[in-house]
Amino acid sequence: MPQFSGKVAIVTGASKGMGRQFVAALVDRGMRVACLARPSPELDALQDTFGDQIGLFPCDIARPDAVKAAVDGAARQFGRLDVLINNAAIFHPFAFETGTDALIRNHVDVNILGTAWMIRAAIPHLRATRGQIVNISSESVRMPFPMLAMYAATKAAVECLSQGLRDELRADGIRVSILRSGSVAGGSGSANWSTETTQAFYRKIVETGHAAMTGTPAQPESMAAALIAILTLPPDINADLIEVRAAHEGMPAGARTATSTDA
Repeated sequence: MPQFSGKVAIVTGASKGMGRQFVAALVDRGMRVACLARPSPELDALQDTFGDQIGLFPCDIARPDAVKAAVDGAARQFGRLDVLINNAAIFHPFAFETGTDALIRNHVDVNILGTAWMIRAAIPHLRATRGQIVNISSESVRMPFPMLAMYAATKAAVECLSQGLRDELRADGIRVSILRSGSVAGGSGSANWSTETTQAFYRKIVETGHAAMTGTPAQPESMAAALIAILTLPPDINADLIEVRAAHEGMPAGARTATSTDA
């Protein structure tokens, strides 16, 4: 029998990058997955790949009413909820002095409030199954990157929220974990960056040494393996925080390009 047969998870940011790998890893182990993301062809394509093991729930997690409808709908469709993976986030580099109101607010609305709305809506369902919450954080909490200070601040807030909720929900049998991720290959977060922004960001992190600190980006499948490790721990223990970073020296491709261009 598959490892997670009969269990149900919600994954936010499920349509692309690491979120899609989380869905694949959970489905491969027998779990049914409610996939939350903003409407897109990539979200629709998940159904063709994973069939009736998943459900699609187009949702803007910055809207609390949409979140509650999606979470309740997922629990109703699959009959239960055992795991919530808060993966969705935005990160967009900018010099803080010139950051627009909308850009700063969007980081807060999605990365902090979106996570909060998801957890609040999921608690009643997770209480019934004595389930788990895994909040995805970033190595930038420990070493904030220049031009990503707002992103790092939001992830630090998610970690603080996780720590407080861990004790608040303990009596309900709901475990809360943080998976702090290092650099991962194949992400789509930079798809909307302008060429100017991309070049400025990579030049800056090469200059400050952050590019080398990240190492060669890990594969998203490897980060999914770390998630599975958290979910398979015995129920009498909790992984409060697991930090998984790139094991090999190197730097992101954009940083290597910036270095060769400057040379």
